[in-house]
Amino acid sequence: MTEDLFHDIPNAVRLKDLLDLPRPLSEPELLDELKKISERDSARSRFLGAGCYNHFIPSAVKHLVSRSEFYTAYTPYQAEASQGTLQVIYEYQSLICALTGMDTANASMYDGATAMAEAAFLACRATGRKKVAVSSAVHPEYRKVLQTYAKSSDIEITELAYDNKTGLTPVSAGKLSGTACYILQQPNFFGCIEQVKGLSDLIHKVGAFFIVSSDPISLGLLTPPGEYGADVVTGEGQSLGNPQNFGGPGLGIFAVKKALLRQIPGRLVGKTVDLDGKTGYTLTLQAREQHIRRDRAASNICTNEALCALSACVYLSLMGKQGLRRVAEICLARSAALKKKFGSPFSAPTFKEFVSLTRDGLPLGGFYPELKESSLVCATELTEVKA
Repeated sequence: MTEDLFHDIPNAVRLKDLLDLPRPLSEPELLDELKKISERDSARSRFLGAGCYNHFIPSAVKHLVSRSEFYTAYTPYQAEASQGTLQVIYEYQSLICALTGMDTANASMYDGATAMAEAAFLACRATGRKKVAVSSAVHPEYRKVLQTYAKSSDIEITELAYDNKTGLTPVSAGKLSGTACYILQQPNFFGCIEQVKGLSDLIHKVGAFFIVSSDPISLGLLTPPGEYGADVVTGEGQSLGNPQNFGGPGLGIFAVKKALLRQIPGRLVGKTVDLDGKTGYTLTLQAREQHIRRDRAASNICTNEALCALSACVYLSLMGKQGLRRVAEICLARSAALKKKFGSPFSAPTFKEFVSLTRDGLPLGGFYPELKESSLVCATELTEVKA
């Protein structure tokens, strides 16, 4: 009997009465209701960003990622039967390396938050230290994920306060003493462009790693983190050809310098040749618990975001260097126009987002009580900005 399926659930917490639900709707009625909700939410969310962005997705992206070769494939364990999928993953890794200025990228992590947390764990493994420093201007939800990771591993998290006049994070060697790494977001959660000149020397001098959580669209204009000394670059790849979908799924970007190649978590695809000298692709250096003993695994994340990575690969291939730069330029121009109109309490230059004393955008009081009167305002190339 159906009742037997729920015998373990205490009677005290069971639903006693039927839910008070509205009457059933026909399909036309339901579609009309959903359209009304979407129009209402669209008007409300036009200046929202904070890690999930409304960027234009070329039609070719949707077409290519929907081909049956991709949507019927899963994990490419059998390399000889999965060359197409493996090549796409390899190309994605190569594009991420070119974008971030790093040597090696994996494919891939769950999202930007878990990628950042995994980077912190990499630093702790490599240094043997149990203390992580992170800017308080890093996305608040990313920091919560980091704290959740750290809690079960006896890792101490130290947050460095942002400056309430500039919106930037001042850093000193004393604040980083004994840490495994320092984590910075660029641009930071407020959209402010952090000052990174000489920062890697300061971090490396105390024996720590420099981890940067980066917005990939911003790299159409900003210097790649690899060029200013980052050891690990992470980020959220949703903006690279993936729709918002009410907040997910995301795409965790993760790239490292060559010295950390064997510390990288997740899946890595390599390019080689077969016995006949033909180019071939294969999974390699698989330091995840599906492939090796759990106590030797670099990460407990056992899957990836291959479809989202495929979308990012197609998007970056279509846009190219100049196309990505143009998208970044439009985002910069439109956000600057809004910033001029609304104003901002922070003096630092910004990209795509900024803090403003307005009701438009994302209210910040829930994340930063001192900014309870402020909102985070975002503008992408799809945001209509009226004079």
